[in-house]
Amino acid sequence: MSLTVDGRLLEQAQRGEVDDAAFVACVRDSLPYAWQVIGEVAARTRASGDGFADNRTPPPDERSRGELLRALASDAMRGALERHFGVRLAFQNCHRVAAFAPDAPGTAERYAEFVSPRAQLLNQSPELVDC
Repeated sequence: MSLTVDGRLLEQAQRGEVDDAAFVACVRDSLPYAWQVIGEVAARTRASGDGFADNRTPPPDERSRGELLRALASDAMRGALERHFGVRLAFQNCHRVAAFAPDAPGTAERYAEFVSPRAQLLNQSPELVDC
């Protein structure tokens, strides 16, 4: 299961739409490692002069790795995280999360390069074969 959903939030979802703040709080509480990594990358992106930052540190354990995979493989979670942090996220392997400032010059080109097949191939290593 990707998220731990409390009864009130589940009832809200059954009645209709759930607001982003409630959903983001659920993601934050359910996937604390993913939240920390994405939050740190987003903060570094905003602080950088070029509107880009990434994380190259592998997760400390399989549970943490699973959190990143679940958070970034879900369109709903990824979208909510992007809106919350004000960045566009990209993901390579099992831990390389990148954030792009949408309004920074050159973001579209830098994003396109990061998500290209070439970049994916160049980011491979024997240590990541079971990633």
